[in-house]
Amino acid sequence: RPDLAVAMAAAAVGLACAVAAWTMPTQSITAMGRGTNVRARVTPSMVADALIIQNKGGGHGEIGYHLALELAKERQMGVTILHEGPNKGKPPHNSYGDLEAAGVKVLWCDDLSDASACLAKLEGASFGAVVDNWSKSPEAISPYANKAKEWGVEHYAFISSAGMYTPEKGDFGAISETCAVKSTGQRQAEELLGELGLPFTCFRPQYIYGPKQGKSYLSCFFERLSRGRPVYVPGDGTQMVTMTHAADNAAMVAAAIGNSKAVGEVFNCATSKLISYDNLVSLCGSAVGVPADIRHYDPKAVEVPKGFFPFRDTPFFVSVDKATQLLGFEPKHSIEDDIGMYYSNNFKPASEPDFSVDGMLAEATAAAA
Repeated sequence: RPDLAVAMAAAAVGLACAVAAWTMPTQSITAMGRGTNVRARVTPSMVADALIIQNKGGGHGEIGYHLALELAKERQMGVTILHEGPNKGKPPHNSYGDLEAAGVKVLWCDDLSDASACLAKLEGASFGAVVDNWSKSPEAISPYANKAKEWGVEHYAFISSAGMYTPEKGDFGAISETCAVKSTGQRQAEELLGELGLPFTCFRPQYIYGPKQGKSYLSCFFERLSRGRPVYVPGDGTQMVTMTHAADNAAMVAAAIGNSKAVGEVFNCATSKLISYDNLVSLCGSAVGVPADIRHYDPKAVEVPKGFFPFRDTPFFVSVDKATQLLGFEPKHSIEDDIGMYYSNNFKPASEPDFSVDGMLAEATAAAA
């Protein structure tokens, strides 16, 4: 019947179009002036168990804590941690009862650089996925990566750093994964994973915070605000930055484990929410309960010691568009919502803070006025 043949042909065309639309890669997206090609989201496969090679603390330390919980509770995976030690009962280690309750096995190692001794603690066990949250050089990552290759892992995730990016001078837009990088130890570790032929994914986090971090990027602001002192900010204070909750970093890593489309990829590991330096200082003032007295200085005219200001003089923030498109990543936290927690949990006033640089800046800004 002609009418039936036409209907069947139309249905076939419709089905073909639907399939094509489903499988078609997403178009190139633009991230604040920088383009990056991304592909459609893929549901992670069922990796049964994971080994996390974990550093002793700080921002990366809290990422490992949240990641272990995410994999064990949400993904129902067996999780073992080879942990840099010793356990001193400080954050996040003092919350490891949560890991034990979730069935996570923590094996403490005095020195992760002694890979043979640490791997021996596994007593012959092998894993489907490895997350390296410790290595900072090709020498450090090599024995663990080679053991993972021996196991035939489905995934080797490496938590690296966004500090390697070297954007062109004067380019202050969001940095995508295609930006030029310098040859740091972590970059060389990333390259080694590719040379070994491992199914790797690399993550480059930037400015991490959380309730179990044990330190604070913002302590220099809190130190001054809590004492009624001004806070000195380089430039005009409009520079943008991201501060990412460690649980959001961990969620991105977890979303990639077992995702075949994440293999061989590098992801910026940060929030999509930006805040200016001035607004961040004002936010800190609200947590302390005082109005922020912000004073600006010209970083080209006045040389201050490295670390005086916790961020770069110029805007430095990454785009997470690739992770959003490919992994379905959406941050659940924001520093605006968490600033009160961050102040109460992470700030410990110094007994004898040094404000000598502040005095120098006061003189310099007064002279320039």
